[in-house]
Amino acid sequence: MAKKEYIEKLFDKIAPDYDRLNHILSLNIDKGWRKKAVRELVDTTASLSLLDVACGTGDFTIEIARKAPKGSCIVGIDLSEGMMKIGREKIEAAGLSATLEQGDCEALSYDNDTFDRVSVGFGVRNFEHLDIGLSEMCRVLKPGGKLVILELSVPTNPFIRWCYKLYFLNILPAIGGMISGNRGAYEYLPASVLHFPTPDKFIPMMHEAGFAQVKHKAFTLGICRMYVGIK
Repeated sequence: MAKKEYIEKLFDKIAPDYDRLNHILSLNIDKGWRKKAVRELVDTTASLSLLDVACGTGDFTIEIARKAPKGSCIVGIDLSEGMMKIGREKIEAAGLSATLEQGDCEALSYDNDTFDRVSVGFGVRNFEHLDIGLSEMCRVLKPGGKLVILELSVPTNPFIRWCYKLYFLNILPAIGGMISGNRGAYEYLPASVLHFPTPDKFIPMMHEAGFAQVKHKAFTLGICRMYVGIK
C-alpha cells in the first residue's frame, strides 16, 4: 500500500476522535503554536489568497480564516474526506468562510503562481515524497509568496529528548489507542516525527524546492518548529 493511501485510510478511521485526542495529548500547547504561525502568515492588511495543505479537521484553516484580512480567499486541502467532513462542520459552526477540498499535495490542482500564502500544520511529515510536495507548494505560490510550516520535532537537549521519547513512544500510543481503539495510528504518529528530517537537512530541501529565503524557529524546548520560506 502506498503511503498516501495508508495515510488517507488511517486518518479517516481516527477522524471522530482526532480533535479531542490531539488537544489532550498535546496539553493544548498546539493552539499557541498555531497562533504564532498565523501571525507569520497574516502579516498584512491586504486581502490574501491562502492554501492550507493537509488541513485535516481544519484547526489551522479556522485560525487563518479568523485572522485573514477582509476579502481573503482561504482553501484547505487534505487526502482524508473523513477529517474534512468534521472540518467543514467546524467552519460552518464558527460562521467563517473557507473551503475544504480533497487534494494531493504532490499533484496540486492549482495553476502556477496562484496563492499569496501556503501553510502546513503538522502534516508535512506525512507527505509520501517530501521533495515533490515542497516543489508543488512552491509552484502554486506567487513570486514573493510565503510558505509557513509547523511540524513536531525531537528536542536536542538530551534529558528533554529522553522524557519526550518516553511520552511519545509509550504513553501517547497507550492513551490514544485506549480512547480511539486504534493504537496503531498513535504508534505511527510519533514514529513519523522521529523520522522527519532535522532542520539541518530540511532547510536545504526547502532551498532545493525553490525557496530563496528560509528561516526556522523552535517552540517549547524544540518540541515544535516553524519553517518559513519565501519564493
